Amino acid sequence: MSVERAIAALKTGRPVRVRGPEAISVLSVETATAELLQLLDSGETAKLLLSGQRAAALNLANIREAADPSRPVLIERSAWLDAQAARELVDPGRDFERSPVGPLHPLPLASEQESHAALTLARRAGLLPALWVLPDRPVPAVNVGVDEIEAAIPHVVLVSRAKLPLDGLASTQIIAFRAGDDGQEHVALVVGAFGGEPPLVRLHSECLTGDVFGSLRCDCGPQLKQALRLIAESGGGILLYLRQEGRGIGLANKLRAYALQDRGLDTVDANLRLGFNDDERDYTHAAGMLRALGATEVRLLTNNPSKVEGLEKAGIRAVERVGHMMPPNPHNIDYLATKRTKSGHLL
Repeated sequence: MSVERAIAALKTGRPVRVRGPEAISVLSVETATAELLQLLDSGETAKLLLSGQRAAALNLANIREAADPSRPVLIERSAWLDAQAARELVDPGRDFERSPVGPLHPLPLASEQESHAALTLARRAGLLPALWVLPDRPVPAVNVGVDEIEAAIPHVVLVSRAKLPLDGLASTQIIAFRAGDDGQEHVALVVGAFGGEPPLVRLHSECLTGDVFGSLRCDCGPQLKQALRLIAESGGGILLYLRQEGRGIGLANKLRAYALQDRGLDTVDANLRLGFNDDERDYTHAAGMLRALGATEVRLLTNNPSKVEGLEKAGIRAVERVGHMMPPNPHNIDYLATKRTKSGHLL
C-alpha cells in the first residue's frame, strides 16, 4: 500500500520520501504548486532530478554527470530555475519553440538507487519523470522504501461484474478489476463461453482518442471493434480493456507525444524525448485478470510479440498468436510502419 500512496501523493503534488541508503524527499515538478515548493524549500536550494533520456534531449549528454541516458541526472538549482521555469524545461512540447535556457549544471549523483526508484514512481503515476529533490530535512511526506518499489508486484482484485448487452454480440459480461499497486481500474469483457478451450483474447490498451473519438492517427478504434467481432465469431473469448493509455505513459503524455510527432518525431522518439521508454506497459495486471477468469492458456489476438512475451513472463501461456492487422490510412501509415520497424510488430 505504501507504493500506491506514494503514487497518489505525486499525482496530487505532495512530497514523497524514498527511503534507502541515501534517502531523498521529492516533489513532482508537474503537479507541485509553487507555493508548496516555496514552503518546503524556502532557501530555494532544491535540485532538479531528470531522467537520462530527458537530459540527453536537453543536450546535456556532453557533460560527464549526464552522459549515460540510462542514469538519472541531478541539476543544480539556479536563480532562474523557479517552479514555472522548471515546468517549461521538463515539457518537451516547449523544446521547439523556446529560446535557449540555462545554464544547467549537472551534479554528481549520490543517491542513484533512490533516484531511479523515485523516477519509476513518477512514471507509474503518469507524470513526466522530473522531480524536485528537497533539502535534507524532515518534511511531512508519504514514506516508501526503494525495496518496496522494486519488489512491488502488480496485482488485481475482482471488484464487480454485470451483464452488458452489446450490439451484434452474444451474451456478454463486463467485469471490473482494481489494481492493488496504483489503484487503476481495468475491465474484462467476456463474450459468450469458451468451454474450457484456450479462449481468443485481446489485450486492448485504452485509447480515448481512437476508441471514443475515432482518431485516424492510430488503428486502436478499428482494432477494438474487429477484436470483439472476431472473439464472437470464434465462439467466445475475452477482451481486456487496460488502463494503459499511450503505451502506458498516460493521456496527457500521449498528447505531448502527438505534439512532438507533429514536429517530425516518430512515436518511439517522441516517447523517448518525454523521458519514457518506447513502451512502458506491463502485462502483470492482464495476467492476473485472466487467471481470475480461469484462462491460463490463451490464443492471443495481436501483432505485438512483446504482449506474448509479457503474458508468458507473468504466467499465462499463449498457445497461438492470431494476427490483428488493420488497413492503414494517410494519417497513420507512418505510425504503423514505425511499429513494425522500431517496435517489432509483426504482419
